[in-house]
Amino acid sequence: MRWILAVLAIGAAGICQAEALTPQVEIEEEVYRYADAQNGAGPMWCAGSTCLVRSGDQLFASGLEVVPDAKPLNNCRWMLFVRRATGWERVRVDSEGRTREPAPMAAFADGRVYLSVNPAIDAGPQPGGGPTRPDVLKFSAHEPEAPPASVTPRWRERPPFSEHSYRSFAADGASGELVLFQNIGYTHAEWTFFDRGGRWSSQGKLQWPWGAEYETPQPIRVCYPNVALLDRQVHFVGVSDIVEPNRAWREYKRELTGLDWDYDFRRLFYTWTADIAKKPFADWIEISSRDKTCGGISPGDLWLAPNGEAHLVWTERAIDERLRDKFFPGVPQSHSVNYARVRDGRILERRTLLESTEATPGIIGSAPRFHVTPDHRLFVVYLAKGVEPDGTPVSENRVVEMRADGAVGAPARLPLKSPFISYFTTTVRGGSPPSNTLEMLGERAGVPTTISYARVRLLP
Repeated sequence: MRWILAVLAIGAAGICQAEALTPQVEIEEEVYRYADAQNGAGPMWCAGSTCLVRSGDQLFASGLEVVPDAKPLNNCRWMLFVRRATGWERVRVDSEGRTREPAPMAAFADGRVYLSVNPAIDAGPQPGGGPTRPDVLKFSAHEPEAPPASVTPRWRERPPFSEHSYRSFAADGASGELVLFQNIGYTHAEWTFFDRGGRWSSQGKLQWPWGAEYETPQPIRVCYPNVALLDRQVHFVGVSDIVEPNRAWREYKRELTGLDWDYDFRRLFYTWTADIAKKPFADWIEISSRDKTCGGISPGDLWLAPNGEAHLVWTERAIDERLRDKFFPGVPQSHSVNYARVRDGRILERRTLLESTEATPGIIGSAPRFHVTPDHRLFVVYLAKGVEPDGTPVSENRVVEMRADGAVGAPARLPLKSPFISYFTTTVRGGSPPSNTLEMLGERAGVPTTISYARVRLLP
């Protein structure tokens, strides 16, 4: 494994061993089991948002359940869980609505807990999906079993929402404000802002970046974003998600798969606004690209620091292995975890945190997430898989500190019984408070069709 400090060459002094982390696992347990809905989504589909939130001393999770005998695409319903002293309890389930995707959550410090839902308008069978009516449901942390109140979002005009929402839900937990994005086809996302006065007071459209350089110029749909809201700033970072725009690659992929479509996922775009209620979003910035070699990018996380800087983390793969022999012979493959700091639309710093190449094979990192403590210490949690230089096989979650002085701490293992391969956290982007304790909800290696929870003490 190599921890590579930056494009700005901080050098060996950047690796800080002085304050070794010793994470302690406090809880590790099952929350619920699920079935494959066969609709292209699943319980982790909204991974850019979160299905795990904390309000005070109460912890909540949303889940996804397949409706018996219902046909895809809208063949699921949401569930709400609360963690009691004895473990997880399902306290609510949607008795009427039908949906495709999981329900992301948000929470405020005052006990308000929110669930973003996207129910189908037609309650009957929907073998091919159909129009939907987005809603936000409000629960009380003090009485989660009570029926929720509908806080129906307002939108500009009447957008044609569908079961493929690709929606993003973010909260400023201290200020009591929300922002909700929901995609409309391949052109833009609709957004609506819920202010501290309890009103959906601002709405608009986020137009996708324009791909003028493609053989057929087109909008570049941006999906699976990380969205953050703080003091009415909104920051948005996601990956390109369009049908393969390169004709030669598209035709070759069709030969391999027999499908007329294959999506790109290889350009990372970022935009922001200093005030969602008053100012438009800035021009898009391309943070990173693997477009030249048909590689891949996956968004990881986003954190807004008190000084106004946006911290980004994501993973990259250099080449689509399926196309390598035909289009990129001799080009080396690599896998990396990457980090950047952005302020006022400028990239201040970019680093490769972890890299495995054919020349220097090692640990491959995936699913990176930020974790923030009350004193604004920043950590990156990730899944580490591969082989150490001494031949030791590795499959575990690790955590590393991104120090304020620019140094990167030594990675520490999370001593879980089974690592999380895809997971949510009680992220501040969902309104949960910063904490010295990491909380995770998701899928674990070797535990199929099961959503699990873990609580790990990172700092005393």
